[in-house]
Amino acid sequence: MTDKIKIESFSLLYNDRTESLRNINLDIEANQITVLFGPAGGGKSSLLRSINRLNDPDEILSMSGSILLDGENILDPKTDLISLRRRVGMVFARPVVLPMSIRKNITFGLEVMGERNYAKLSDAVERSLIQAALFDEIKDRLDDQAIALSGGQQQRLCIARTLALEPEVLLLDEPTSGLDPISTGKIETSLQLLKKAYTIILVPHSVQQAARTADNAAFFLQGDLVEYAKGKILFTSPHEKRTDDYVTGRFG
Repeated sequence: MTDKIKIESFSLLYNDRTESLRNINLDIEANQITVLFGPAGGGKSSLLRSINRLNDPDEILSMSGSILLDGENILDPKTDLISLRRRVGMVFARPVVLPMSIRKNITFGLEVMGERNYAKLSDAVERSLIQAALFDEIKDRLDDQAIALSGGQQQRLCIARTLALEPEVLLLDEPTSGLDPISTGKIETSLQLLKKAYTIILVPHSVQQAARTADNAAFFLQGDLVEYAKGKILFTSPHEKRTDDYVTGRFG
């Protein structure tokens, strides 16, 4: 496997000194699901936001190291953030749909970037909805308001909206935390298909989800990367006692 992202000696400290990251070294393999898991406050979401350059500079006391995307350091001040965020898409825990139709929710980003070809926009709608395992449920309702969808459908619509831009990397921050088991299962199934075309980094909402979805898994604790291994190894025979204690429910 080739590495899509290389995180090298990355440290982050906020002004209020919360959720810092210390000397993180992590290789993210292309076309795999890499899971970042651990107790709240460990720095998982901060790392996701750093990969997408979404951290507020005014809140950062210090930051060092590098995050390489295909060999280019995205932390370089000269990085084109619009281009970066098209290559690296992010989906948050709470679905935020735009106050417009289902169709327009998906085409909005493409239209902002100048796409006006109706056929291309229509193809993007169908493709991304199929990838997000939503097309069959709403294919006859594309002109309905997106807010009318269920919570699980709204989350999958947010995933589809991100996929419409054809990113190379998909960041998911607890995307199923508020969903029922059926919707959660649909998203987890779609992720296994999506990794054939995308590199996926997932912060799961539970250890069980981490174990179900991970090709590779990284355990974070209070800003430290404690252990990183293949998912099948880390969740069955971790090397670090702290990882084993967390995976087996002794703390957290």
